Amino acid sequence: MRLTRRDALTVLAGLGVTGGAVSLTQFDPPTADSTDEAGESTGADGADGDDTPPTAVRETMVAAAEVVYPSAAEGVSEFVETYVVGRARDDSRRTAMVDAATELDDIGRDWEGAAFAELPEGDRDRLLRELGVDAADPIPDGTLSERLRFHVVNELLYAFYASPTGGRLVGIENPIGHPGGAESYRRATMDDPETTDSGGEGDG
Repeated sequence: MRLTRRDALTVLAGLGVTGGAVSLTQFDPPTADSTDEAGESTGADGADGDDTPPTAVRETMVAAAEVVYPSAAEGVSEFVETYVVGRARDDSRRTAMVDAATELDDIGRDWEGAAFAELPEGDRDRLLRELGVDAADPIPDGTLSERLRFHVVNELLYAFYASPTGGRLVGIENPIGHPGGAESYRRATMDDPETTDSGGEGDG
């Protein structure tokens, strides 16, 4: 099944982020008017340079999603980028998510010699497990593994399970926001995204 931008907007709407806050222009290629001399976004062409996570952060989140989402999921990049940009409208979430994704990218460069998003999927999975993210409790201000679990893995899993397509793909009859849906998400784990009967809690 293909995850879509509409799926991401549905999840964001449930979090109080309106569709208009996530503009299609935020994903347009940069132009001379929308970047400074260093190549950073200036907020032109509809993108707010203060709110939109850096490209490297969005790429890292997409790369992590490709590891933790079921292999049958398609359209992961569009879905995750839309969700991450919208989620960043919450300043407290944005800072923590950007910091965690940046740390993960830095570790990829230090340990593997390449950005996390540039590593083969198998190496990304191995790196997350070596960091203990698969077994870590999701604690927003905890250890590195706990922060990565909360701000990267659980954030991505929440978006997936809360989306109409993601819910259908894993057989959740009641999506999040309906009776039983939130509990289905809380039982989901990084190890077994195909089912919802394992342990591991977190609220995104």
